[in-house]
Amino acid sequence: MEAGARGMHWKLLILSCLLSDGMSQDFGQTQFICTSVPKDMDICAATLQNSVPGEDLKSTVMQLRETVLQQKETIMNQKETIRELTSKLTRCESQSASEPGDARVGGRRKETGTKNTMGDVSRGPTDTLAQLSQTLQSLKQRLENLEQFSRNNNSVQANSLKDLLQSKIDDLEKQVLSRVNGLEEGKPGMRNESEQRGRVESTLTSLHQRITDLEKGQKENRPLDKFQLTFPLRTNYMYAKVKKSLPEMYAFTVCMWLKSSASPGVGTPFSYAVPGQANELVLIEWGNNPMELLINDKVAKLPFLINDGKWHHICVTWTTRDGVWEAYQDGVMRGNGDSLAPYHPIKPQGVLILGQEQDTLGGGFDATQAFVGDMANFNIWDRKLSVGEIYNLATCSSKAQVGNVFSWLETNIEIYGGASKWTFEACRQLN
Repeated sequence: MEAGARGMHWKLLILSCLLSDGMSQDFGQTQFICTSVPKDMDICAATLQNSVPGEDLKSTVMQLRETVLQQKETIMNQKETIRELTSKLTRCESQSASEPGDARVGGRRKETGTKNTMGDVSRGPTDTLAQLSQTLQSLKQRLENLEQFSRNNNSVQANSLKDLLQSKIDDLEKQVLSRVNGLEEGKPGMRNESEQRGRVESTLTSLHQRITDLEKGQKENRPLDKFQLTFPLRTNYMYAKVKKSLPEMYAFTVCMWLKSSASPGVGTPFSYAVPGQANELVLIEWGNNPMELLINDKVAKLPFLINDGKWHHICVTWTTRDGVWEAYQDGVMRGNGDSLAPYHPIKPQGVLILGQEQDTLGGGFDATQAFVGDMANFNIWDRKLSVGEIYNLATCSSKAQVGNVFSWLETNIEIYGGASKWTFEACRQLN
């Protein structure tokens, strides 16, 4: 009997040692107490009665609970870290996917953080030179007109200013020639291209302003509606602002003469923004997309082809009922459709800009969306014109009407940034 008891005691002692060595690794300083149990007695009942005192049991439970809470907190922190890393990875992937090209949603461009002023940063040097050459040619033509005017009026002041402007044009031509030579010799002089472009831009702006000052002296010699606006470069500062807002309109007709050879896209002939909606009424041809008419951010693609360097007359009509629209080029309807912002009247109290697309009310211009070319006879009516009325406008008929909402008069617009005015030529060529 004593031998059996001694065997049981040793077995319990060995079990106690094994448990102490194995479990202390998980729970730190832990005490295990072993008690001999009679052969016929329930082990669980005997343990509850004798094995572990109440305070020790409570302490062990609290330690276990604290350990579980610490592990739970660690898991939550790891989950939060994983979510943050996943979010950053998603943003990186989306930015990488959007870099190769531009994104447009509903006919609108995806915004970028930095805007350029000349609009040719992403273009090659050849495109920039071609654009400068076109500008210089336009300035030469205007100077020839000034020479003719000064000869007819014997103006000494006009002659002296003309000579000064001619000298500046010669200097600009030398700069262009220098850049051409640099390109042919392997681009050795392109290090300071941005600075050089800034100087050329500044000189051109000054030159346009001087010519505009000369042209202002001829206002008394021409009717106030016989003029055209010239936007020679893609910039974010050349534009014209209509002095008064549009009224609320449930229908409209917008007509104008345009001449442009810009590529890709002629830009934005006009944009009308109201508080809370920058795209209340916009006509835009941006990038390689067709020309679009936007009303309350809804888009209709127009079948216009006008960037051939010739004058074209375009008209767009629209009615709020069913959103029906029609597009006319040179007096002929080229396309029509419906469901363009149906039952949405054009809102009043906005800002009408010629030559730029507005991202904010009266501003937020982007050079890449600027109109490049000539514009004249921009008129707006608060009704749909008939086919005959549009044809009279396109053929410069004496029966042609002027807009009852906005009419093309020099006194109705303000010009900014070097956009210039000159006598309108298209109707003179047709008659």
